Amino acid sequence: MKSGIRPGILAVTAVVSLSSCGQFEQAEVVRPQLVTSPLAPSGAMTVEELDATTAAERDAAVAPGAAGRLLGETVASLGDATVPGFWIETPLAEATGPGRLVYPANGNGVEVTLMPSEGGSSRVSLAAMRLLEAPLAGLPTFEVYALP
Repeated sequence: MKSGIRPGILAVTAVVSLSSCGQFEQAEVVRPQLVTSPLAPSGAMTVEELDATTAAERDAAVAPGAAGRLLGETVASLGDATVPGFWIETPLAEATGPGRLVYPANGNGVEVTLMPSEGGSSRVSLAAMRLLEAPLAGLPTFEVYALP
């Protein structure tokens, strides 16, 4: 043979390989276990549990109000869900004060506290995102208004 493998070695290798196949029948099948992310808080809460606003606060926040002065549009993510209230941290705000957010995708609006953000991104409270019916896991665009 040109390959250098002797027929006897090839036969022994084949027998050893085939005889070891029976060992796999005895092997224990290990099922994957669900592991929660180390980033998830222990005792994780639902959206409803995290949103500590009352029905009266929600009603007041969506009450029709003055449109205010348009500061601009911003793409925003969900802010710290453990911080209660209706607020937006945005580079469009020069100082903390009253404002209004409008979600153009559905026309919903909510009164919020405008807070300047450090950096170029905007974050919106869980309570505001819910009232606006904006996607919590998305990056929706909002119109930001300053109220007098």
